[in-house]
Amino acid sequence: MPPTDETAQVPQQDSPLGRTPPRPPAGDGAAPSGRMPRWLPRAMVLALALIAAFQLGSWAFHQVTGLLINILIAFFLALAIEPAVSWMAAHGMRRGLATFLVFLGLAIAVAGFVTLLGSILAGQIIKMIEGFPGYLDSVINWINSTFHSDLRRVDVQDSLVHSDWLRKYVQNSATGVLDVSAQVLGGLFQLLTITLFSFYFAADGPRLRRALCSVLPPARQAEVLRAWEIAVDKTGGYLYSRGLMALISGIAHYVLLEALGIPYAPVLAVWVGLVSQFIPTIGTYLAGALPMLIAFTVDPWYALWVLIFVVVYQQFENYMLQPKLTARSVDIHPAVAFGSVIAGTALLGAVGALISIPAVATLQAFLGAYVKRYTVTDDPRVQGHRTPRPSTGLTARVRQLLRG
Repeated sequence: MPPTDETAQVPQQDSPLGRTPPRPPAGDGAAPSGRMPRWLPRAMVLALALIAAFQLGSWAFHQVTGLLINILIAFFLALAIEPAVSWMAAHGMRRGLATFLVFLGLAIAVAGFVTLLGSILAGQIIKMIEGFPGYLDSVINWINSTFHSDLRRVDVQDSLVHSDWLRKYVQNSATGVLDVSAQVLGGLFQLLTITLFSFYFAADGPRLRRALCSVLPPARQAEVLRAWEIAVDKTGGYLYSRGLMALISGIAHYVLLEALGIPYAPVLAVWVGLVSQFIPTIGTYLAGALPMLIAFTVDPWYALWVLIFVVVYQQFENYMLQPKLTARSVDIHPAVAFGSVIAGTALLGAVGALISIPAVATLQAFLGAYVKRYTVTDDPRVQGHRTPRPSTGLTARVRQLLRG
């Protein structure tokens, strides 16, 4: 009879390729053969959740990038007016009222300047339109006398009026009115946002610092307050350097415009100084366009002289004046200042170019307190001199023979 013991071993059957391997014992964490492991679905769900969270965060960040840039501009604007607000508050005035008065003064100055320039520009445009037939006649006479042609102003005007490019330009301008209106409204909303945030940052500066320090230990609180103070000093120094360069640029252009007899020379000089210094990248071209336009109404050759002077002075300012003034006021190397402007422009565009120098100066001054410095050894190489090397070979033998 066959054995009935439960522990009896069942004989293994031979497979065609050999003996069948024994089955592994079933454990708690092991999955049966041919089935998905228990941890794999949870890992896939976790990976998909992380990817979805990253995509959602990236989308949200891109949506609020404009708001973050506006807040950054407002913060640096609040740092710039902080000394004036603090001085008025120290003399018994409330910070909210002091901040309001500072913004009111800035708004009145900007509005008056823009209104004056607008009236000047409108008058010059009207004058150019009225004098355009005379300019056209002088050009036609010069062409006829030089190239022995027979042009008439009526023919030129008819060709311009009935040309296809003029008709297409009018159509494109008409369709682009809505786009320009939307851009203007967007710019006004952005300006309002920056003004509100900068007002709150300046008026509630002590409360903001207190709220920030309340979540930090006492040692960190001192560092944060010191960094805040450094940022205020460096931002003020940067604005001081920009104001000084605007003054120098305005005086230089005023001398030129007054020498050429260009009308409204003082206002145009102020325009060139402010726009070229406080609007990065394209400020120079905007600043030089208006004096050239008004100079053209006086004499077309005067416009050429203004263009040449603007280009030459811009090179002098970029390579001689700006590095020295910026390095002294914000205490950074000219090469570092130039590199920070390039990096800021690459990261944030015109905004980055405007705030990059005070930001780098603040970071450098703050980190300088934690860098340990040592006394430099008295080595000629430190001063840029090379140590003399002992001569060997044929040169040394020739010198020995000459000495002997």
